[in-house]
Amino acid sequence: MTDKVWFITGSSKGFGRVWAEAALARGDRVAATARDAGTLADLVEKYGDKVAAIELDVTDKQAVDAAIAEAHKRFGRLDVVINNAGYGHFGAIEEVTEQEARDQIETNVFGALWVTQAALPIMRTQRSGHIIQVSSIGGVNAFASLGLYHASKWALEGFSQSLSLEAAGFGIHVTLVEPGGFSTDWAGPSAKVSKPLQVYEPIRAAMAERRSRSAAGDPQATGPAMLAIVDAAEPPLRVFFGDGGLPMIRQEYANRIATWEKWDHVSVMAQGANKNRKT
Repeated sequence: MTDKVWFITGSSKGFGRVWAEAALARGDRVAATARDAGTLADLVEKYGDKVAAIELDVTDKQAVDAAIAEAHKRFGRLDVVINNAGYGHFGAIEEVTEQEARDQIETNVFGALWVTQAALPIMRTQRSGHIIQVSSIGGVNAFASLGLYHASKWALEGFSQSLSLEAAGFGIHVTLVEPGGFSTDWAGPSAKVSKPLQVYEPIRAAMAERRSRSAAGDPQATGPAMLAIVDAAEPPLRVFFGDGGLPMIRQEYANRIATWEKWDHVSVMAQGANKNRKT
């Protein structure tokens, strides 16, 4: 299909802006959302009625429902929905406050859930659609000082894998995009940071040193990559963006399997007398 209709959250900058511009540049139509719709004015000026600039806070479920309805009314269908809105929260588990934890989950998990739920009835009626969830390499692995961010992305991964099984019969695809490090402001102005405890400074320093040794990807290069995914006849459930994800996850999964195998005798022990029972 040419002339796809996209709905993208978090379109003011970063990945969301790159993907909106990639779609518009080839003639697609985009419902671009941002907390401040004024940040989308240049897109409207350049692309005119191919853009619907919608103000949206994804944590407001009623506003999400209204935004999806507005996009559908404006363009007549929804072909690609990208849940991109979100942020990273930095803080050791002991440092994160209750409100910080709730805010991280509200945006990164519930925000994506509300958009997904609002789009599904439209896509089911169409018998087509593609829901793209912006996860992270932090959705398949975990590092120190990002615990609540990881919790949010692992939750997104879990409900999206279930969704992929539920939606397939309606012609709806689901893809989890898992970016590595890119030169966006994810770890800068867009990030939130807990009040630090001195005892965790060595861990923070080690993480900062690790990030400094990693080459950041170019966000603009993800535009063609995203187009390749939405145009695929059989898009993947999961795909890394960046060249560091696959080597990292190979080692992580090897470590997990080695641990499970080492402790399998305890796993079997826990089954007890019913260990041979079929379930």
